[in-house]
Amino acid sequence: MYIVYQIGTQKSNNMIVISSREFRDNQKTYFDLIDKNEQVIVQRGKNKAYLLTPVSESDRYFNQPHIAEKLNRSIQEYNEGKTIQKNENETLDSFLSRLGNV
Repeated sequence: MYIVYQIGTQKSNNMIVISSREFRDNQKTYFDLIDKNEQVIVQRGKNKAYLLTPVSESDRYFNQPHIAEKLNRSIQEYNEGKTIQKNENETLDSFLSRLGNV
């Protein structure tokens, strides 16, 4: 069972609020609605709710060119041994202060 609310001036005029059990039992139906620009909110218990949203290519953090460059550079530096390791008994504060002096 779901409840439909009227909302603002979006492409879709409906917001569907469903229980987590309803979502679990009928996931395909709700994903299809999301693909048609419907807003689906899954209510979990009395005080928790989740808005289901499709993820686009631009939302994917690691697909951004500058992030990929940083990751590749970091991997290369690691492979070249350009790392600083925290000593086993060293506190985090001490380690971070050593990083500031490098």
